[in-house]
Amino acid sequence: MNLKQAVGIESAKYIKDGMVVGLGTGSTAYYMVEEIGRRVKEENLQIIGVTTSKATETQALALGIPLRSIDEVEHVDITIDGADEISTDFHGIKGGGAALLFEKIVATYSDKVIWIVDESKMVEHLGKFPLPVEVIPYGSQQLLKKFQEKNLNPKIRLTSDEKPLLTDSKNYIIDLYLEKISNPTELAEWLDHQVGVVEHGLFLDITTCVIVGSESEGVKTINVSR
Repeated sequence: MNLKQAVGIESAKYIKDGMVVGLGTGSTAYYMVEEIGRRVKEENLQIIGVTTSKATETQALALGIPLRSIDEVEHVDITIDGADEISTDFHGIKGGGAALLFEKIVATYSDKVIWIVDESKMVEHLGKFPLPVEVIPYGSQQLLKKFQEKNLNPKIRLTSDEKPLLTDSKNYIIDLYLEKISNPTELAEWLDHQVGVVEHGLFLDITTCVIVGSESEGVKTINVSR
């Protein structure tokens, strides 16, 4: 069993009958969704899932997990998702899978948020992983120039055929190659005020628990006080 699978299975233990569960997106969250699907089938687990991407929706439906949209539930009891980086103060970068908008919406309406990662995602400072910014196509070149002027090293994310990648909401992703983000809160506030920016991948003060898979220590759970 690899580390991603181990933390995915461990995180599914937090799911109880009657919960509304946010189902994350990505290679680690995949194993969590698989384990919840197994529990639904084999243990008759009774839950409602709220997915954070069309890819996760397709996976969950194939496993027989009942689903509703975020607008069809009053709240989400717990969301389990991956992360691309987690700093020592438990801020995160997400959006490597281009699902950051739906992921942040679902996390915002969740009572508890669990991030599941392998040890390579735990860092001192955010920024080595490119910061995704979701933008509407109209005006995206103007934003690209603005980011360049601010020395944020932006690049529009492309598909294999060199066309702009489209998110589930048909937006573009501009990745910012920053190396180190000294003040994530300040950057997040600045991005929030840029017209045409739909959302960014800085997930600050959101997670309440991190489950980390390590070759040396196995699976470790860290509770985060907010």
